[in-house]
Amino acid sequence: MAQTSLATNWDGRSTTVVSEISPMQKPYVVLGIIAAIILYISIVTVAGWTQGTLYIIGLALGAALLYARFGFTSAFRRLVSVGNVQGLQAHMLMLAVASTLFAIILSTGFSFTGATPSGNVNPIGVSVVVGAFLFGIGMQLGNGCASGTLYNVGGGSSSMILTLIAFIAGSALGAYHITFWMEDMPSFPAVSLAESTGLGYFGAWIVQLAVFALIYWLCVKFAKKKNPPMMKPLPTTQGWKKVLRGAWPLFGAAIVLALLNALTLMVKGSPWGITSGFTLWGGKALMAMGVDVGSWDYFAGSDKLTSSVLMDGTSVMNFGIILGAFLSAAAQGTFKPGKIKPGVAGAAIIGGLMMGYGARLAFGCNIGAYFSGIASFSLHGWVWAIMAMLGTYLALFIRPLFGLKNPKSTDSIC
Repeated sequence: MAQTSLATNWDGRSTTVVSEISPMQKPYVVLGIIAAIILYISIVTVAGWTQGTLYIIGLALGAALLYARFGFTSAFRRLVSVGNVQGLQAHMLMLAVASTLFAIILSTGFSFTGATPSGNVNPIGVSVVVGAFLFGIGMQLGNGCASGTLYNVGGGSSSMILTLIAFIAGSALGAYHITFWMEDMPSFPAVSLAESTGLGYFGAWIVQLAVFALIYWLCVKFAKKKNPPMMKPLPTTQGWKKVLRGAWPLFGAAIVLALLNALTLMVKGSPWGITSGFTLWGGKALMAMGVDVGSWDYFAGSDKLTSSVLMDGTSVMNFGIILGAFLSAAAQGTFKPGKIKPGVAGAAIIGGLMMGYGARLAFGCNIGAYFSGIASFSLHGWVWAIMAMLGTYLALFIRPLFGLKNPKSTDSIC
């Protein structure tokens, strides 16, 4: 019989429940371990230990995302459709922890590899506004954001393969059009709350913590008034066994993701990002088909098109996320790809194209622009969040056209 302990307040509700879990899929686990080891050896041999470390961080990110089913797309959709704030609350905790660590790292210049750490601080212009809005629509049609696409592909979601392919294509198209959006469209300079305002990292950290706390408090007040359906608790087990076999609490995963993003900054010299890897993959595919991708402004002065993909830190982390999610799903016994309905397939392709194109315009996705951008004290990260939320609202009216359901206030869970 399932057992769970639910507190009386919204901010104390459990996102996991102790219940019977599926048997471990041992053949998949063995296959995943072998693949992970082979890829690690290949990365270290071709690109060195730093890239190998980034790959391991990617494995950990994939595990954390899958074990908690940590969502950005679902968090935005639940909030806008029925007022469920559990996902946004987890985001605020994640951003608070990441901002704290980023403030220390960026202000001291600490690095494990000698690379000077630099945050994701980018200009605010029409490209960010349009790109984030498109991404918000796209992630609701594709049923996953950038990180969601990767961990769901690893976790066995068949439709997300279509989303990923379209995501890559959209990223390449965005790179082709990048000159127009960057040079011909109006834009304001990049604004760092730490370096552009005179606040410094300590002052900017205080301001952002206050904003996170305010949003969290408003979430609690809003949810108590609206009383929306809760997220369905994920099945887990007890003791240390839950680390590899059961689901992780949402807040626990939020802290792990923040720690891993900070570790990425100290190893790579830049925060966690995803979609630049997709653009590179799309560029290499087009180049293999004879397209003169090297003449595009996006790739000008870069040797990535001619270098091994294993030399690209973002790519090896993406590979790690997919494999980490695969291993975690196999350990949970949940890796079960299924058939794809025509409507879902259409939405996946359109959503992937919109996300890829939008991410390229907006200097990143839910990770590179929203998570890492805000943690880097960049104002463009906040603009991205607002526009993606507006895109989510519009997407709620589009999703039913493809047979996709939205949460309802009358649902018992969402």
